Amino acid sequence: MDRLRLIRSLRALDLPVSEVHRIVEDEDISGPVLEAAVADRLSELGTEISALRWREAGLKLLAERAPQERAEVLQLVGGVTSPPTTDSLARFWRAWLPLRMPAGAVSAFLAAAVPQPPAEPAPGQLLAFAQLHSFVTRPCPGDTGPCQPSAHQFPPTSGRRCSTTGWPRRTSWPLRRSRPPRAGEALDCFVTASAASYGAPDTPGFRGLLAARLAADPRIDGYWELVAQVNTPQGARPDPTPGTAHEWLVSALSSVSMADAAAS
Repeated sequence: MDRLRLIRSLRALDLPVSEVHRIVEDEDISGPVLEAAVADRLSELGTEISALRWREAGLKLLAERAPQERAEVLQLVGGVTSPPTTDSLARFWRAWLPLRMPAGAVSAFLAAAVPQPPAEPAPGQLLAFAQLHSFVTRPCPGDTGPCQPSAHQFPPTSGRRCSTTGWPRRTSWPLRRSRPPRAGEALDCFVTASAASYGAPDTPGFRGLLAARLAADPRIDGYWELVAQVNTPQGARPDPTPGTAHEWLVSALSSVSMADAAAS
């Protein structure tokens, strides 16, 4: 009877039959066999609970949507797993970033550019994450290969590589204070990094060329807006993203280049 009670108690905790068999055969419920089985089941439950929360958010999202919007929402939500992974986002950025970008800089950028799925997502956060997945997995316009900006495709003129990665952090200061794009330390840091990657000196001519190339690049502003939605709890103020920092810097670079051209 004791053996049966033990089996019933272990199965009540939803431990698999195979694990129950090992524990009963071990005849020591204080031993490592039970500890290992409990640890494994706790890990599995964490994943299952996260999946249930994402499914719950998906159902709430569908319930909130107008009938004519549900087909599109279903297609987006059906494109991600429950719980979702960030593999597609990381692959997108690794193909999009400059080929010569140092590994440390790539890792730092990915940490900021790839949002982690919330453990308890609101319906809006789930929709934003599903839209991000759709954005990075859809074909490039014209299906001509990786959607890499043209400014990233110019090879450096020397063996030097970009050595400074501090411009997103420095730009967050004026962004948090709603300062308009302008010349200063953040812009100088950004141009220094760009000049190093091209193997070129930081001159007004280089700044004008860089501004023109960046202005011609494909826009992905929508990506950063979605990142902010995924990362920001309901009612909170979103933090600056690398995308909003980049937009601020490109605007500052363009305005400074235009001022230099007018002065000359």
